Amino acid sequence: MRPYIAVVGPDPCDEVVGERCERIGRLLAEAGAVLVCGGLGGSMERAAKGAFEAGGFTLGILPGATRAAGNPYLTLSVPTGMGEMRNVLNVRASDAIIAVAGEYGTLSEIAFALKTGVPVVGLGTWVLSKEARTDPDAIARVSTPEEAVASALRLAGYS
Repeated sequence: MRPYIAVVGPDPCDEVVGERCERIGRLLAEAGAVLVCGGLGGSMERAAKGAFEAGGFTLGILPGATRAAGNPYLTLSVPTGMGEMRNVLNVRASDAIIAVAGEYGTLSEIAFALKTGVPVVGLGTWVLSKEARTDPDAIARVSTPEEAVASALRLAGYS
């Protein structure tokens, strides 16, 4: 079975985040993983572009009720009509998530993943604290797209 790895991050994103996401997408495709994302623009589109152009399979779980809003790099798009609540589906469809930078939507995906036992790899993303105590083990911190993909595949049991 192929690993399903979600790439989550901001929309819009700056060029540094975009380049990281595109590289992650390409590396996931080369590893034979299915790239899962929210299917829209910004980091989602850049990750899907990297995977798609490398011949990989991309799955976009869309917040709206139609496929029309999906980015052009999706192999398969699933319109949910659920708005931001589709973030739960992004996580539950994945064996691990890679969070790159991000805003509150990314934070919700990180939280859902941690709550449901889906491994989280972080590349320049949120630092979590509970009652003023930081949990250093909640997110596997990495410094490069290569480390992010290797860590996600390992944590998902596919290395």
